[in-house]
Amino acid sequence: MRSWARAVVFFAVLGLLASPVGAQEPIRIGVNFEMTGATAAYGQMGWEGIQTIRSMGYDTVLGRPVEVILVDNKSDRVEAANATTRLINQGVVAIIGTMTSGNALAAGPIAEQAGIPIIGPSTTNPLVTQGRTHVFRACFTDNYQAEIAAQFAYENLGARRVAVISDIAQDYTVALGQYFTQAFERLGGQVVVTTYVRTGDQDFTAQLTAVANANPDLLYVPNYYTENALIARQARELGLTQPILSGDGADAPELLEIGGEAVEGLMHTAFWHEEAAVTDLGRQYIETYRRLYNKEPNSFGGLAADAYLMVLHAIEQAGSPDPAAIRDQLEAIHGLEVVTGPVIIENGDAIKPVVIRRVEGGEFRYMTTVYPPELQALASQ
Repeated sequence: MRSWARAVVFFAVLGLLASPVGAQEPIRIGVNFEMTGATAAYGQMGWEGIQTIRSMGYDTVLGRPVEVILVDNKSDRVEAANATTRLINQGVVAIIGTMTSGNALAAGPIAEQAGIPIIGPSTTNPLVTQGRTHVFRACFTDNYQAEIAAQFAYENLGARRVAVISDIAQDYTVALGQYFTQAFERLGGQVVVTTYVRTGDQDFTAQLTAVANANPDLLYVPNYYTENALIARQARELGLTQPILSGDGADAPELLEIGGEAVEGLMHTAFWHEEAAVTDLGRQYIETYRRLYNKEPNSFGGLAADAYLMVLHAIEQAGSPDPAAIRDQLEAIHGLEVVTGPVIIENGDAIKPVVIRRVEGGEFRYMTTVYPPELQALASQ
């Protein structure tokens, strides 16, 4: 049995053994994560984040135990929709998930129709929350991270001609590539070639040959970790030496394992880095995570912990586990300090800083943090 599955059984059994006679019923929160399949790394990191924050004493609210029910969506949109229905049928008052935008676009409408608030830790596509009243995110949006990436490419890296290589099978990657193109061209840069790969492809010779012929200053690859690693390897094998810039999808240890030397120097926008921890809670989380897992924390775990804390905060503020009241209190969050820093919610979207990291020596290294104006104003109050 997988460790995350054992953890679910453990929490359930622990609740049965430890609950005194007459104790109140637990408040149930659903978790709809990609625990297996193509983007399983994100779900597994997210689950570790929730386990970490719960181990720090955040396992009760309103004097009642919090029961977390995990369902694996298998990195699949249909499964993500089915997982949402299963969780709703089990009486959850809120759902954390999914980790990826494509799955969130399938899960969100079902939660919305049922009146259950759902919050994605790392669902960056703006369409996830657009037109929704019960769908939230704990991360920045793609249009904002693309704007920061374009500015970094143009001003810091001096790029004027860029090639964009996006995964046509993923809503997240296509949208992020488009947002980057728009932002980069507004700055005066030129996207000299846009080409597409598909999840699961192994040979990118045709795409990279087109890139080589265009002779760009920079490769922008807004994809998930596997495709990014394979693109980097084959680009270097074909003699392309230009810098590679990516988005938050690159943020997984698997990028380093698959890419090896080829991803050295790769830069990407990210949600968080332990060196950029700005809250006491964030620093405590880092220490706890290291102790539990004997490795460095990651931003996806931190964001999942954020989403969990935001739901607990909303329940506490509402004074009730009523889903409608929880929804209202999630929307009212302004300056709440969570693991990755302070957060403001506006129309379901989280206003968060963007971190830029670089692969050096086989590790993700912190470069800088860019704060949006709203958080800068909050810090000055």
